[in-house]
This record gives sequence, structure tokens and C-alpha cells, in this order.
Amino acid sequence: MEESQQYTDTGIIEKVLQGEKAMFELIIQRYNAYLYRVGRSYRFNHEDTEDLMQDTYVDAFINLSKFEGRANFKTWIIKIMLNNCYRKRNKSSFKNETMKDKINENSVPIFNGSSQMETDQRINNKDVARVVEYAINAIPNDYSIVFTLRELNELSVSETAKVLGISESNVKVRLNRAKSMMKSAIEKSFSSGEVYAYNLVYCNAMSKRVMNIINKL
Repeated sequence: MEESQQYTDTGIIEKVLQGEKAMFELIIQRYNAYLYRVGRSYRFNHEDTEDLMQDTYVDAFINLSKFEGRANFKTWIIKIMLNNCYRKRNKSSFKNETMKDKINENSVPIFNGSSQMETDQRINNKDVARVVEYAINAIPNDYSIVFTLRELNELSVSETAKVLGISESNVKVRLNRAKSMMKSAIEKSFSSGEVYAYNLVYCNAMSKRVMNIINKL
């Protein structure tokens, strides 16, 4: 992980394009959690999500020279993951919604890292996270994916709009609706990293799995 932090995404990409395939493993380690959350929020189980992650990394590697840096790499690779999810679900793109809902411009993240947690809350933290996962899966996918991108993967409104192909206003509407629908099931005092957590054991296995394919390309 220390080695991963020494390089920016751009730096890693440059080295990979110069022939250092092994450097791509740093990309895999860096984005496993983000892609996993996307797949799981899209209702895929663990195994199917890992298959989609593998396809996404291979697609990203093959098309790495096409990354122009207009958006950040995080947005670019999440977009590839979403496209793979769409294809698997035989869906195209989201339709824009009518603006009949009032937008709360002062909406704050549900996961507030500055909030204080009592000892018993910390002990039960993982149980609460399971409740959140259930709540995410209980709401319509149009909203759960926006919630995941904004709250868990920390994409901006603009980035979320771009990867989903909807307007920024739509993003705000969907996020507010998602929060409203999940309100009864969500506590505001735990970290986003524990929701759809991607265990280190899985992370290392995914790195090996993808690199085996890439090294044969």
C-alpha cells in the first residue's frame, strides 16, 4: 500500500503504457473497493461482482491509451464498471427525472466522520453497516447507485452526473430521495468504508486474477 501511495494515477498509467505491466496491480489495489461497491449496489452478488470487476480492469488496461485525463481516472474506471453492469442487466441508461421534488442544496453526507460514537456503537458498527447494505438494496436501483457513487465512492455531483449520463439536478434529486427512503434504516455515525467492505484477502486474489490475464495479453 505504501508503494501505491507513491504514485498518482497518471504516474502509474504512464509507466504501464511504457511497458511496465506490473504497475497496473497498483491500480487494482487502489480501486477494488470502489468497483466492488458499485457492483453490489447494483444487486449483483459477491461472485458476479468480482467477475464484473475483472472485466472492468481488463477493459481499462486494454483501453488505457484512450484515457485522456479529461475526467479523473476514478470516474473513468467507475464508468467502465457501470457500463459492464448495464450490459449484464440489459439496461441502457437512466432516464432523466422530472424536477417535481424540492432539492435540498444544503444536504450533508450521511456518513459524517466527525460525529462522536459511543463505545457500544463502535462495537455494533459492523451490524449497523449490514443494516445499511440492506437499506441500499431495498431501494430502487436508480437511487441506490447514485447514493453509492456520491456517499460511498465520494464522487462529486458533476462526476456522478457524467458517469450516469444524467443532469446534476437529477443527481441531487435522486440522492435526496435515496436518503429519504433509507432514513429509517441508517445511522449517521459510521464510516462509508465498512459498507460493502472488500476484504484484503479478496483484494489480493483479485490483483492476482487480473494480472494473470493482463500478462497474457
